[in-house]
Parts: sequence; C-alpha cells; structure tokens
Amino acid sequence: MFTMLAATAPSSIDPAALVRAKIQQIKSGKNRPGTIFTFSSADLNAYARSELPKVVPEGVRQPRLELGNGTASGFAFIDLLRLRHGQGSETPWFISKLIEGERPFRVDARIESGRGKAVVYVQRVEISGLAVSGPTLDFLIKTFFLPFFPDAKINERFDLNDRVDRIEVSPVQARVVIRK
Repeated sequence: MFTMLAATAPSSIDPAALVRAKIQQIKSGKNRPGTIFTFSSADLNAYARSELPKVVPEGVRQPRLELGNGTASGFAFIDLLRLRHGQGSETPWFISKLIEGERPFRVDARIESGRGKAVVYVQRVEISGLAVSGPTLDFLIKTFFLPFFPDAKINERFDLNDRVDRIEVSPVQARVVIRK
C-alpha cells in the first residue's frame, strides 16, 4: 500500500510525514502478514530532524543516522549541560564545569531481530573522538539518555510491538517485516 503511495506521491511530500504515516500504519495492526515497510536512510534522517526537538527540546543539534549491514550509527552535536537544563534538572557546579560545551557524539550499534523480538547492542560511543565505556558510559546513559527514553532497552532483548516480526537494516534502508 505504501509502496504505491510513495510511487504516486508528488516529490514535494515531506519525508518525515511519510515516515510518520508508515509508523501509524504499522501501529494500526491492520497489515497483512508478510507486509514489508521500507524506510530509506534519507527518510529516517528527515524524521529524526523533525521529531527529536519534540522529545529533546535543547542540547542536541544536527542529528544524523547512518545505516549499515545490521548496524546503525548516530551522530549529533550534544551539549550535556543544556540537555540537563532541558530536562528541568539542576547540575552541581563542579559537574557542570566538566560537562559544559557542545561536543560531537557518535554511537555505533548492532541490531538483531527476529520472531517478534530484538536487541540493540551498543558497540561504541565516542565523545569528541574519545571512546567512552564502562561506568562512564553507564552514567551517561542513566543521566542523559534514559530520562528522555525511560522504556529504552540497551543490550537486552525486548518484544517488538504491533505484530512486527523483525527489522532488517542495510546500508540503504531499514525494513520492518510484519509477522506471518
């Protein structure tokens, strides 16, 4: 259905709106078994630029997503102090001096899914080109990521909703396959 919509739609259609429409169609639960929804890398980037400011009102700039074979890498300029301020959180003076200022972030993840379940493995996180891991990474996730996305599952298996069987990621697109 959406393949026909995309093929007949005027080129002026907002890619983020198209992604929103596909997500709504998936959530409707009215899809035939085996239906495949495709999301191009460009469409996902448009969607991220459109939706991220609604969830994270300040502290994140120029988000970008790159897809690979079963992988995704996210890039953005992030000011952790502004991010905390946007959450309505006060930051102790000493900590604020350590985290103030905008820095380039990169997160590399591997995605595995099938039979209605998925897991996202964080493989590497870089801040200003320096790798972050262990307790420092745990602190960043708990303090800055989970307050915005409290239901997120990182490095642990979770159920895919809305009769989704799997999500396939390749360098040019992500495909959502509805369970047969």
